[in-house]
Amino acid sequence: MTDMKHKPYGLYEAYIKRIQDFICAILATMLLSPALLVVAILVRTKLGSPILFVQERPGLNGKVFKLYKFRTMVPPKDGEINPLQDAQRLTTFGKKLRSTSLDELPELFNILKGDMSVVGPRPLLVRYLSRYNEHQARRHEVRPGFTGLAQVNGRNAISWEEKFNWDIKYVDKITFWGDWKIILATVRTVIKREGISAKGEATMGEFMGNE
Repeated sequence: MTDMKHKPYGLYEAYIKRIQDFICAILATMLLSPALLVVAILVRTKLGSPILFVQERPGLNGKVFKLYKFRTMVPPKDGEINPLQDAQRLTTFGKKLRSTSLDELPELFNILKGDMSVVGPRPLLVRYLSRYNEHQARRHEVRPGFTGLAQVNGRNAISWEEKFNWDIKYVDKITFWGDWKIILATVRTVIKREGISAKGEATMGEFMGNE
């Protein structure tokens, strides 16, 4: 992956977006606190401890942070996480959590911390950093998001190439109204449970880079 460069910030992105993210995350955490508690209890009851799935992900400018989600899978038998085993490790309860996106709610704390934004490219795996070409690496010019253009235009049902193209399209044009259109479209996508997984995969297949 090539060295990351800072993109020029517009007024909204430079001064308003982060404040808006913080306020939205605070309000969402307060409103959804009963749901957070119920899901936490259900995860503890059905899957045991730990309740949270914590994994390092690259954020703004590729800086690594710890992402929080509710756990939806049983631990790997050999202790090594293998994406090919995701289908076997994903429980029926976990599938329901993912289909409703309730497993993503702890990411509100990532938004509060400033690791993430409400809207932006989804945070992917650290090992993908070395696999990006120059175009794909531009997704790290902004904070990763709870939702984004790719999530409302196919989510995991589209190819990696399409996903990255949507990410860069967002990076190139971040606006107040654009963000709120994506947020409203996300609500519709979650209600309809669209694009939860790629064809033949438990979630999304491994990104191996481009030749």
